Amino acid sequence: MKYEIKLTTRSEREALIKNRIEASTETDVLYDFRGDKTPLKIASLPVDLPVYRMDNCRTFSEQQDAIGKEGLDHGYFSKGQESTMVQTVQHSILAKLAKRESASVSSIVDVLKKEGQRTAILITSTGVVVNGNRRLSAIRELYAAEESVTSRWAYVRCMVLPPDTTPDEVDDIEANEQARPQTKLEYDWIGDAQLVRRQVNKGRTAKQVADQLRRNEPDIKNLLQSIDEADLYLNEWAKKPGQYSLVSGDAQQIFGDLPKKLSNKPVALQNASRAIAWSLFDNRDQIPGRLYALNAAFGQLAEEVLTDVADQLDISTSAPAGAEPDEEELGFDLDIQTPDTPQDFAGVVNALRNDDTREEAVEALIEAAQNSIEKERGKKSSNAALKGLAQVHAKLAGVDLSTASAGTYPAIGKQLVSIRDLLSKLDKKLENLKAGSLGPS
Repeated sequence: MKYEIKLTTRSEREALIKNRIEASTETDVLYDFRGDKTPLKIASLPVDLPVYRMDNCRTFSEQQDAIGKEGLDHGYFSKGQESTMVQTVQHSILAKLAKRESASVSSIVDVLKKEGQRTAILITSTGVVVNGNRRLSAIRELYAAEESVTSRWAYVRCMVLPPDTTPDEVDDIEANEQARPQTKLEYDWIGDAQLVRRQVNKGRTAKQVADQLRRNEPDIKNLLQSIDEADLYLNEWAKKPGQYSLVSGDAQQIFGDLPKKLSNKPVALQNASRAIAWSLFDNRDQIPGRLYALNAAFGQLAEEVLTDVADQLDISTSAPAGAEPDEEELGFDLDIQTPDTPQDFAGVVNALRNDDTREEAVEALIEAAQNSIEKERGKKSSNAALKGLAQVHAKLAGVDLSTASAGTYPAIGKQLVSIRDLLSKLDKKLENLKAGSLGPS
């Protein structure tokens, strides 16, 4: 039997919770609330009484997916906390999450079956669940399965916040819980980013949010940039705004790498590089190996890849007449060489976007990306010897014998002899290679 939501009015919930709390003698401590450890009373409440909190970052992705797929109003969840229908949808989302398990972590349902409810869920004085939404959904499913009024799941233990708790404080409680190592992995990266966004939107700096979540400031900034890139992809490329299931899981890596790969590029090249990344991401099943291995294709090799695709598809990359490079984009170094005519990759981007040309364009893109990366590896390999010698030269040039103690002179002498021997061998090998490259006269 599936659990059916029975919504109690807010006033009734508030009155019952108040009476139960006043009669209770059991307390527990809520940490990091109002800057201190705060003792709160615990009451046993009917399992039907609490309501799910809709501003729950853990379910943000699933909520947005439902809105996008079903064509629901953007405020469907945020405005529907007191709606039986919306609570029912939220229960379905949470119940699925409560059943998830991994090789190392048992599902919440399984843990509850074995151990019962060991920790009270945290609710507001009006019965809104702040921490423990998934546990509540699991308890309700277990209660429905037993179909008994005497079931041990008929009541749920709740720790109750003070009536004057503000929405901002509730958000902070969720953020503080996310900062705890044992709960951090329970969020997907989209929900995690939404939680960070919410804190930043309150006017807090990335540094303040990082401190609150016990993370590094650069990680917080990159997470915000990553979710911005994901939103851009969903809105502008996939045309499926809010459907975050398309960019969940491992997709975080490519959207996290994009900001770094795009930095310092002209705006037009940034957009063309995004088209490379998005196209590769959409067609990752066609790529042998890991998508990550092609990151350079939308990074430092983007222009080369785009030019190759244009050549394969016979697409012109000449800029419109009269177009000139943006002086600000060229930088201030006078010796930088720039082409007389800037390249325009709009035709390539259109080919990757257009339904009629996409398949051929994607094939060309994957081939161009792989070829460019292989060539780059070859260059790095052929330059390895020169790079190594340059590093050795720099180290030798930095040696100051005047600081050496007399006791190290003999050892230094032996090292210098060994270095001369190695240099002599390298000289001979280089001469042989030169002779071999010239061939017979």
